[in-house]
Amino acid sequence: MEKKEVKKVVLAYSGGLDTSIILKWLQDEYNCEVVTFTADIGQGEEVEAAREKALKLGIKPENIYIEDLQEEFVKDFVFPMFRANAIYEGEYLLGTSIARPLIAKRLVEIAKETGADAIAHGATGKGNDQVRFEIGALSLNPDIKVIAPWREWDLNSREKLLAYAKEHGIPIEKKKENKSPYSMDANLLHISYEGLILEDPNKEPEEDMWRWTNSPEKAPNTPEYITLTFEKGDLVAINSERMSPATLLRTLNNYGSKHGIGRIDIVENRYVGMKARGCYETPGGTILLKAHRAIESITLDREEAHFKDELMPRYATLIYNGYWFSPEREMLQAAIDKTQENVNGDVRLKLYKGNVIVVGRTSPNSLYSIEHSTFEEDEVYNQKDAEGFIRLNALRFIIEGKKQPQRAQKYLNKEKKEEEPKEQKEGLGKKFKKILGLE
Repeated sequence: MEKKEVKKVVLAYSGGLDTSIILKWLQDEYNCEVVTFTADIGQGEEVEAAREKALKLGIKPENIYIEDLQEEFVKDFVFPMFRANAIYEGEYLLGTSIARPLIAKRLVEIAKETGADAIAHGATGKGNDQVRFEIGALSLNPDIKVIAPWREWDLNSREKLLAYAKEHGIPIEKKKENKSPYSMDANLLHISYEGLILEDPNKEPEEDMWRWTNSPEKAPNTPEYITLTFEKGDLVAINSERMSPATLLRTLNNYGSKHGIGRIDIVENRYVGMKARGCYETPGGTILLKAHRAIESITLDREEAHFKDELMPRYATLIYNGYWFSPEREMLQAAIDKTQENVNGDVRLKLYKGNVIVVGRTSPNSLYSIEHSTFEEDEVYNQKDAEGFIRLNALRFIIEGKKQPQRAQKYLNKEKKEEEPKEQKEGLGKKFKKILGLE
C-alpha cells in the first residue's frame, strides 16, 4: 500500500511530543485523516490532556478516542499471565510486554469502527515494541497497513524533532523539575527506565530515578502482614476485602511501594538482537507472584507443578516477543488454566524492607497431608514401602553395575597424581632462586 492509498489511520497517541510530531507528520506525508487513540492502562498520567492537544492539531472530536482500559488490562492480560508465573530470563515480570497486545487489539478495533485502512505507532526501529504492536495487529487483521514513522523519516535526533515541532507549531512542553529524564514506560503493573547512565551496565542508577517505591533502607522498620485470597488462580481479595482486578493490583502496588518491594536492574536480550539494560519497579506484581506460587505449592500435584514450570519460559518468551494472539500461546494458556481449577485459598505474607515472605497458606483443595508428612508417629504411611521404591528406581543402576562395572569404577578409583620426586622439587627451587638472583 502506497502513501497515497492511505485514507485514514489510527494512531496510538500518548499526547507527548513524539506522538504529536507523528500526528502532524502523518497528515503531511500521507495526506490522510488521523484518528487518535489514547489508552489509560494505569500509567498515572492525565490522559484527558491528549484530547486538547489532538484538537489543537486539527483532529475532529469524533476521531479522538480516550479509553480507560485498566480493568480489561488486569483481568484479561495480567491475571492470565500470572497464572503461568511468567518471568522472562529469570527476572523480568513483563510489565511493558503484556500491555502491548491490548493496545494493538484496540487499534485494530477502532480502525474497523472508523473505516481506517492503517494504524500507526511511535515505537522505534531498535526496540521490541514495534514487533509487539505489529505482530499483534496483523494477527487480528492480516490486511491492516502499519505505519512506523521511526522507520521512515529522517527525524533521527532530538534536535531534528524539536525543529520540526517548532516549524509546525506543535507545543513543546518545558521539562518540569520532577520530570524524569529517562525513557520510561508505565502502566498499572510496572514502570520502566532506560537511557542515560543506564546505558552503561556497570553504573548504579541514582536513587532519585525510582519513582514508585521507597528504597528498602527507608521502608518502614515494622513488618506488615497481609492475606491474599485466590480463586482458580486469580487474586480476588486482600485481607478478606473483595475488589475489582484493577483495584486489587493498585492496592498491592501501594503495599509494595511502601515496603520497597519490586525493584530490579537487569540486562535483557531484546527480540531484535541487541542486549539492553533497564530498571523496573513492579511492586504489586512481585507480591502477587510470590503469593501465587505459594498457593500453588499446596494445591498442584507434583508433576503438574513441575511440568508447568517447564512450560513457563516458553510462555514468557512468547509474551516478550509479541505473540500473545498466537495459537501456541493460546494452547499453553489452555493448559495453564486447566491447572488452576483447584488453585483456591489464602496466602499470608509478611512485607518487610524489600522482601515478600510467605508465612502461611491454606486451601480447601490442599494436597498437603500432615498425616503423611509428620515426623511423629502415624498410621497412614508404612516406611518399609520405601525400600521397594528405592530398589526399583535403582534397578537400572544395579543391572548396569553388574554388566558394566567400569562405569562406577571411574568414580571409585580416581588415580592420585604422583608427586614429583623430592630431588626434582629441590632442583626447581634452586633454579628459581638463581633466576631471581637469590643465590
